[in-house]
Amino acid sequence: MTQDNRTPGETRRVHIREVGPRDGFQNEPETIATADKIQLINALGQAGFTRIEVASFVRSDVIPQLSDGVEVLRGIDLPGNVERMVLIPNSKGLDNALRVRDFFEDAALFVSASQTHNKKNINRTIEETMADVKAMGKRILAEGLKFCAVIATSFGCPFEGKVPMKRVLDLAEEFAEAGATEVGFGDTTGMANPAYVSQFFTAALERLPQVDLTAHFHNTRGQGLANAYAALEAGCTSFESSFGELGGCPVPAGSTGNIATEDLVNMFHEMGVETGLDLEKVIEAAREAQTILGRRLTSHSIVAGPVLWTPVAH
Repeated sequence: MTQDNRTPGETRRVHIREVGPRDGFQNEPETIATADKIQLINALGQAGFTRIEVASFVRSDVIPQLSDGVEVLRGIDLPGNVERMVLIPNSKGLDNALRVRDFFEDAALFVSASQTHNKKNINRTIEETMADVKAMGKRILAEGLKFCAVIATSFGCPFEGKVPMKRVLDLAEEFAEAGATEVGFGDTTGMANPAYVSQFFTAALERLPQVDLTAHFHNTRGQGLANAYAALEAGCTSFESSFGELGGCPVPAGSTGNIATEDLVNMFHEMGVETGLDLEKVIEAAREAQTILGRRLTSHSIVAGPVLWTPVAH
């Protein structure tokens, strides 16, 4: 469930999908070894994640970093309760994904709420994309897979500016009618603010009670955690984030990474919100990613670690 339906006094709980292995790595210029990806994903599984975005079936010439997706899917060894998600851009990508259908459970299809961004990103109109989505959704469901939807630029577009909320929620409803059981709203270039996020998720949860709603924020302008808090307070309990604050949109330049998973988990734990994750192991995985990349990553928890409370003597 994504809406907060707790009884009074009940502990809040959220679900976090780690997207670093796909969204986090896609913009990295240095080729990351397949074995390193597999080792890192396995470490994430040991940290308690039950949802991980593992690979993408985009063309290898478009995003070479993700060209080893099949090898990664075949090589990882995760606990049986972990849902493995793959991102699928089009029907050709779905054809390729279904050849290894036994190695993942969740299939994510995406569109941008901005016409300009959609054309620059995948060279299609929104209408063309949604027509393909509906056909692919039927195939995904027929395979017994979970059909997840992603709407990019849900909170603003660097080319068009403000994106109308109605347009975003109309697209979400189209996805739901096509069979999607989860819709993720992406702040693709970090243009959201907490006040608007609160309004947005209040409206989205009211309009789409039949599907799980997921918040995906980027920290491009330093408001990522504040936006996650605003979404939580509005009733959203499903989030996506990336270790080390890695990631970013390939279009346009300057769109920096996702909110750091370890920072998000630390914030929730400090608030008494359960995640089901071992924070120290989450931080260890982020530090492992930092070692693999050979450079310092930008999350705060990699440096500071978790807050360690010392009992006060009376």
